Amino acid sequence: MSAPAASADSTDSTASAASPAFSVVICAYTEDRWEDILAAVSSVRAQSRPALETLLVVDHNEALRERLLKEYAQGEDREHGAGREVRVLANAGPRGLSAGRNTGIAASRGEVVAFLDDDAVAERDWLRHFAEGYADPAVVAVGGRTVPVWASGRRPDWFPEEFDWVVGCTYRGLPPGRVRVRNVLGGNASFRREAFTAAGGFATGIGRDGDRRPLGGEETELCIRLSRARPGAVLLIDDRAVIHHRVPGPREHFAYFRTRTYAEGLSKALVARSVGAQKGLESERRYATRVLPAGVVRGLRDAVLARPGGAGRAGAIVAGVLAAAGGYAVGSVRARRSGVAFSPAPVGEGAHG
Repeated sequence: MSAPAASADSTDSTASAASPAFSVVICAYTEDRWEDILAAVSSVRAQSRPALETLLVVDHNEALRERLLKEYAQGEDREHGAGREVRVLANAGPRGLSAGRNTGIAASRGEVVAFLDDDAVAERDWLRHFAEGYADPAVVAVGGRTVPVWASGRRPDWFPEEFDWVVGCTYRGLPPGRVRVRNVLGGNASFRREAFTAAGGFATGIGRDGDRRPLGGEETELCIRLSRARPGAVLLIDDRAVIHHRVPGPREHFAYFRTRTYAEGLSKALVARSVGAQKGLESERRYATRVLPAGVVRGLRDAVLARPGGAGRAGAIVAGVLAAAGGYAVGSVRARRSGVAFSPAPVGEGAHG
């Protein structure tokens, strides 16, 4: 699944934090999220460790871009001091999240590029915890923990924590602390600039495209490609680097759960096509054989004990696995028939000096 998958290795280094300059990229595509976008930017501006800049990349929506340009007038922003500059850019590539992120990477000036979803807010020490990970020169990427904020005010009883990746959040099954992982989760992640020099940017044709089917997997594909380009590279998740991700009402329903898990299967087929099934699915196999069976047992136990949602959670896990497997089968056939292939998008060296 697209949530990060951890190995057993853990990093408990207490080395002092490195001091790379951070550029934060937020990709936006709709005015429907106006208040969320402003909140995301405000959370970056309030960081205890200031960012060099925030880049708002607008995905082929001129009305939204013009509105944001007025909101964050370039001359006025520079007067607000360190960490408060906001640059508004148009996606220079094809429609979709991958090209938007690549636009942000190319325009950024920091030594590290961090990504934040446009409907999420970062806790005050988010960038500080990222920076601590880069004290180790072998570390090329650091991600964090993404916590759901349910529109209804609480998690639906039937919704299993093992599937929180469905709503873009960290799922149950990851070990706590700072851990080494195969891939970070794109909406709460950071990469050294040299990672993109070594491996290229996010591959277009994988991942989200506005309001179309909720695909994913672009960060998984990039991270696997990066590990191949730099065999000694270390990718981490630090669960202290927390963001809070809004889950809108429609995504609390089983219909979205089913659609998203099916789409994840389609995405995994594309990732496997790009990097090979062995590497593209190795963490998913562990997740499916260890984490999910334990979740089913826990749900059935709760049902026996008459706890709310136990049977529903067990059933949702089974349904999610079946939907993802179906999507993977369909996606694999489509990929073979179409001969689709992905190549890493080149990204510029940015404006840093």
